[in-house]
Amino acid sequence: MNSPSEMFFTPKPVKMHVCQLLSLLSATVVLRNTLAYLDECDSAPSVCGAQAAGDIMIGIMLPCHRKVKAVQERIRPENYHCSDFDFSTFVRSLAAIYEIEELNAAGFLPGVHLGYMMCDTCSYASKALQNVGHMLAVNNSIDVKCNYTNFRPRVKIILGALYSEVSIALARLLNVYMVPLLSSGSTSPELSDKLRYPVFMRTVPSDKHQTKALAKLMDYYTWNWVGVVYGDDDYGKAAFQSFLTDAEANSVCLAYQEELRHYLDDSHTKDRIEQIAHVIRSSSAQIVLLILKSELVEVFFQEMIRTNTSKVWISTDAWSRSSSLALMDGINKIGDILGFTFVALKSESFDNYLKNLTATPGGYNHFITEYKNMRFNCSSECFSNNPPFYCANLLRVKSSSACTLSDPEGQNDDFLVKATDTSEPYLIRVAVRAISHALKKLLKCNSSFCTGEINFPPWKLLKELKKITFEFDNQTFFFDENGDFVNGYDLIMWETDGPHRIFQRIGRYSILDDQIELEVKEFNWLSTSNTSIPKSRCSERCPPGWVKKIFNVSCCYNCSQCTEGTYSDAWDLHDCKTCPNGTWSLKGETHCKPRWESYLRWSDPHPITMVAAAAFGVLVLLVTFTIFLVYRDSPPMKRAEVKLSCVMMAGLAVSFASVVCFMGKPTLHLCQARQVMYAMGFTLCVSCILVKAYRTFLAFLPFGQLTNWRLHKLYKPPVIVIIMTTFQGIICLLWLIFDSPDVDDTPPSPQSMTKIIQCREGKTYIGFGIMLSYIALLALVGFLLAFKVRKIPQEFSETGYIIFSMLMYLFVWVCFIPVYITNTEESTPVQASAILVSNYGIIFCHFLPKSFEALSRSKTDTLESILRRWRVTSSPNLDSEMETDTTSQRSCRFSVSSTSTMLKSSGTLNEICPTDEVIIPKSNDKINFYAVSFRQGTKVTMRRRSISF
Repeated sequence: MNSPSEMFFTPKPVKMHVCQLLSLLSATVVLRNTLAYLDECDSAPSVCGAQAAGDIMIGIMLPCHRKVKAVQERIRPENYHCSDFDFSTFVRSLAAIYEIEELNAAGFLPGVHLGYMMCDTCSYASKALQNVGHMLAVNNSIDVKCNYTNFRPRVKIILGALYSEVSIALARLLNVYMVPLLSSGSTSPELSDKLRYPVFMRTVPSDKHQTKALAKLMDYYTWNWVGVVYGDDDYGKAAFQSFLTDAEANSVCLAYQEELRHYLDDSHTKDRIEQIAHVIRSSSAQIVLLILKSELVEVFFQEMIRTNTSKVWISTDAWSRSSSLALMDGINKIGDILGFTFVALKSESFDNYLKNLTATPGGYNHFITEYKNMRFNCSSECFSNNPPFYCANLLRVKSSSACTLSDPEGQNDDFLVKATDTSEPYLIRVAVRAISHALKKLLKCNSSFCTGEINFPPWKLLKELKKITFEFDNQTFFFDENGDFVNGYDLIMWETDGPHRIFQRIGRYSILDDQIELEVKEFNWLSTSNTSIPKSRCSERCPPGWVKKIFNVSCCYNCSQCTEGTYSDAWDLHDCKTCPNGTWSLKGETHCKPRWESYLRWSDPHPITMVAAAAFGVLVLLVTFTIFLVYRDSPPMKRAEVKLSCVMMAGLAVSFASVVCFMGKPTLHLCQARQVMYAMGFTLCVSCILVKAYRTFLAFLPFGQLTNWRLHKLYKPPVIVIIMTTFQGIICLLWLIFDSPDVDDTPPSPQSMTKIIQCREGKTYIGFGIMLSYIALLALVGFLLAFKVRKIPQEFSETGYIIFSMLMYLFVWVCFIPVYITNTEESTPVQASAILVSNYGIIFCHFLPKSFEALSRSKTDTLESILRRWRVTSSPNLDSEMETDTTSQRSCRFSVSSTSTMLKSSGTLNEICPTDEVIIPKSNDKINFYAVSFRQGTKVTMRRRSISF
């Protein structure tokens, strides 16, 4: 016979009317569940053991007993009788009642009071189906209808069941009425199928996530060499196959895989366990995953204890919280045990509720009465001298009829808190919270009242329940598309507690991001006797920066470093990752990062020093300029040519300013500006120095009279300076047009993390070389002219200063060229430093001495006294060898205080010196002076051809 769901979805072409089939099916179910109403079920307590009235009723269907009595002897459809009271599941049902009472007390649904009806499934599907008929009955019966869209039973939702087998049976029946079934314990992946079980939802994840969590746990602790022992039943085989897929995805390899028959009475079971134990002991894998039922694990651990085998055991939810295993003798000998359980959270208020256990006011709870009768009946026999676990086992076989206390209902203690894990029912409480949030939305509640219809069809609540997202205890909960919670698992460690073990929560597994989150990161491992994590690997891990070079088995490999431009940022990666654009890494790096941009930053010491030096140079020029203007009529300033010197200062100021353009991050305009500013400024300064050297050279020109006249005609300082500077400007212009400086785009070295941001002086550097060569040529010409007349007294000329400053410039830039070529990374600061040294050399040689002379107000000698000292110094017998009129010469002294005065036009010079010849040396004189022809407008010069020492 087809199931109800299959009959419900019968296609239209079927001849029999769907409504008739539904009527037949529903009648069959209802008759079985309502026959008892004729005799025994006239009172509710005969079917459901706890109830509290309310505006909206919630059905609670959980097992308070472990089994149904004599089910194999049942031949009549009479009521079921249950046995073996179960404290842990009893606490689960109390958690649901507690949460309902908390919601009512808090007024979560204003004006709406929640009630409940609790029935015991006794861990039996047929008993649960019997309870459904009672919960959904309207006026003690369920009318058979073709359409249950407007079906309004008193129970709007059923909370349960605990086991998947029971939930599957309930869900198939509730599909007919579309009454939601919300479980906090059924984990079968089958129930995720919404085509078959559209009314089923759960606050626990599906079992398909557990094997993924196990593989993630191994990956978290870097265990990639593990053994697996699994049962040959459906549970073991399915879980093992799922684990194989998840293990491969997390790079976990199996050192061995052993199958164990799940029948304990099999004669070969013991031999098989001994064989598996030998494989485990001989393997290098320290991690063993047991996908077995708890009773098989107990037999297996007995062999491990007997052979003193210590490993790290990984449990599944089938035995991760098994109290019988935790109380085994010698359990501490087998090593560490870890496992996953559902999310749990202890509540102090719930513990207090259990310590003061009473039925809901206005309702009844026969399960509490049964518990108290057992609990306080054996208080002297058990609870005073034995641990809670022992009492829990003993109370299962006790009969409530043996109670010797007159009023056990008034008795309370903390037995349930000690005997059970009160954090385990946490998801039952979460389920009640989910229902309340769905009701709040369905009933359109605000802070004052609810406006929605209270007697609604259950399918409306199911619709809202699928869409809710809510927070509880600082956690966010919601259902996925399959009606499952994705809140993950709790990770527990079996810690030692004397000779036994206790369960300690150390972390959790998040399903949404597949991550293990530890709350207790360091704890003592029995395998290592300290906080060091046990190792179980075929090969040592490859650290970040290295990758695997796999051999035959994926977990056995060598490690190799990542090359430049690639990286690995995690352990045991298979391939190096390529650095994204704009980043780089060196060999063996664990991450990529942008290259450090190297340039003269304003905040660095070196640039600050150079900018300060440039600023100080400009300040010195301003002070010198002021001195030159103030003392412009003094003899030292006349000899220094104030106007020409001011032009030099302007050029040096521009050259100093170019240093500032060397600082900061280079741009195209900065690269062009700094070279042009330096070229034009320093060319202007050197041109003025060249004019000074040329002037001195003309004053003592060692050539013939015709040549003298021609060279005199060329002496036009403004023209010379303008032409020389303009020529440099033309060079710079052509340079900017055809091979302009720009930002260097040469890629950095693969072995370097520094990206040098600097200017490139053109692609060919021809313009840069011509510019520097032109300045060097001017400096060299000035140096040669000054060197030619180097023995002229310093009071008369600046040849010494010119020679020294030009030598300094040439020396600095000759040193600059090889440094610039060989060390391009430091070319920018080197050129800036060379500019500063050249500028300061000119300041110290040309301006500071003249400023000092002007400030010291030194007396200036006449030209004659200067020449006389020069002649005396040059030739001691000079006066005796000259034939001239001494008296006439004395009367024709030159009142010349500077060389520039000598070069000025003199219209009255004939009147002062009537003779055309100043000095007439003999033909054999060692020092010969040319006669000077004085004409109106002719410049007067004094020249010396040669000096013999």
